[in-house]
Amino acid sequence: MMLFPRATGAQFAAATLAMALVVLASNILVQYPLNDWLTWGAFTYPVAFLVSDLANRRYGPDMARHVAWVGFAVAVAASLVLAPTRIAIASGLAFLLSQWLDIGLFHRLRQGLWWRAPLVATVAAACLDTAVFWSIAFAGVNDFPWITWALGDLGVKLAIGVLMLLPFRLLMGRFMAPATSA
Repeated sequence: MMLFPRATGAQFAAATLAMALVVLASNILVQYPLNDWLTWGAFTYPVAFLVSDLANRRYGPDMARHVAWVGFAVAVAASLVLAPTRIAIASGLAFLLSQWLDIGLFHRLRQGLWWRAPLVATVAAACLDTAVFWSIAFAGVNDFPWITWALGDLGVKLAIGVLMLLPFRLLMGRFMAPATSA
C-alpha cells in the first residue's frame, strides 16, 4: 500500500478551484463553434486531466477523487446557471465517468515510466468523456453538426493530452520536490 502526503487546505482548495474553473470554462466554450469540426471547449477541457493527474501523482487517488467531486459540484452548479441544462447534465456525467477512469488508470500505471500513466489515462478518459458528453448533450439535436464537433473535440483532446505531458513533467518535478522549511 502506498502512502501519500496529506494535502493542506490551501493545496486542496487550489486544485478544486482549478478543476472547477476548467470545467466551467469548457461548459461555456463548448457552445461556441470554431468551425464545423470544433468548438472552443475542446481546448480547455483536457486541462482537467492535468489537474487530476497532478493531484493523483502527488497526493494519491483519494485526493484526486475528492478534487474531482468538489470541482464537479462547483462547476455543475455554476453551469446550470451559465449553460443550458442539457450541457450541464451531460458535462457532469461525462466528467465524473471520465475522471474516475483517468484516476483509476493513472493509479494503476503510476509505477511505470513517468509519461505512461498520464498519457494512457488521459487518452482513455478523453474517449469516454467525448462519447458520453456529445451523445447526451446533442443527440437528437439537428441544428448543430454535433457528430463532427465530437470527432473534432476528440482529436483536439488527444492532441492536447499529448501536449500536456510537458507541463505535467515540469509541474510534477515542482510538486514532488520535498518541502523545505524556511
